Amino acid sequence: MRLAVAYDGTGFAGWARQPRLRTVQGCLEAALRAVVRVPGLVVTCAGRTDAGVHARGQVVHADIPRPMLAAIRGRSAQDWTAVLTRRLNGVLDDDVRIGSCVRAPAGFDARFAALWRRYAYRVCDEAANADPLLRRHVYLRPTPLDLAAMNTAAVALHGEHDFAAFCRARDGATTVRSLQRLTWERDADGLAVLHVQADAFCHHMVRGLAGALMSVGRGRQPVSWPAELLTARARQSTVVVAPAHGLTLEEVGYPPDEELAARVERTRAHRAPASQR
Repeated sequence: MRLAVAYDGTGFAGWARQPRLRTVQGCLEAALRAVVRVPGLVVTCAGRTDAGVHARGQVVHADIPRPMLAAIRGRSAQDWTAVLTRRLNGVLDDDVRIGSCVRAPAGFDARFAALWRRYAYRVCDEAANADPLLRRHVYLRPTPLDLAAMNTAAVALHGEHDFAAFCRARDGATTVRSLQRLTWERDADGLAVLHVQADAFCHHMVRGLAGALMSVGRGRQPVSWPAELLTARARQSTVVVAPAHGLTLEEVGYPPDEELAARVERTRAHRAPASQR
C-alpha cells in the first residue's frame, strides 16, 4: 500500500521511530495498527526528515494483506482506499494528514524506488515582511540575502559529488549524491526560497547547503567557498546548518510502474558500502 502523507514537523522528534518520543513513523504505525489491526506493522518513507522538518509530499509504503484491506470497506459503498484514508485521518492528530491510500504497484518501495526528492527551504530576510502565522515554517534571518551571489555559488555544486562537507555521515553509508537542482528565488510574498532536488540526501545535507549558501548571501564568504568545501570530503565546522523549521519535503518522483523493480535494484547496489558491491 502506498500513502501520500503531509505533516507539520514542529511537534515531532523527526520521522524515525524512537523510544518515548513522538515521531511521524510512530504515529502512522500506531494509527494503521489501530485501523487495520496488523500487529508489528512497519511503514517505510521516501525520505526520513529531522526533528522540526515538515513535509507536504512525503511518500510511505506498508505491507498489508489484501484480505485485511478488503475488510476495511465493510458495508460502505466507497472503495477501501477512501474508507482507509478517512479512518486513518480520524485517528491521527491534526498535524499529520493522509492525502491518499492506494494499492502500490508490484516492485514499489517508497525509499529505494524514488528517482528524486525535492525540498524547499524558506527564509524571510526582511523583518518587516515576517508573517507571524508562518513562523514555524519560515526561517527569519533579518539580514538581506544576495540571491544572485548564492545562485552563482550554487552552480558548482550541481551534479554528482561527495557532499560529506555539508552533512553528517553515517557509518558505512556513502555521502556521494547527484544534485539535480539548487536554486534560490523570490516567491510572491518576498521570501527567499531555496529549491533543492537530488536522487537522495544525506543527514543534514539540505540544511548544510542552505546554511553555506546563506553565508555567501550575507557576504561572509566568497562565491567560490561552497565549491572549495567539496574538496575536503569531510564535515566542516565552518558550515552552519540552517534551522530545521524552514525546511519542507515538497515532492518525490518515481519511474513508471514497469521500471520500479529495476530502480530498486540499482539504488540498493549504489547505496551499499563498497565492500558489499
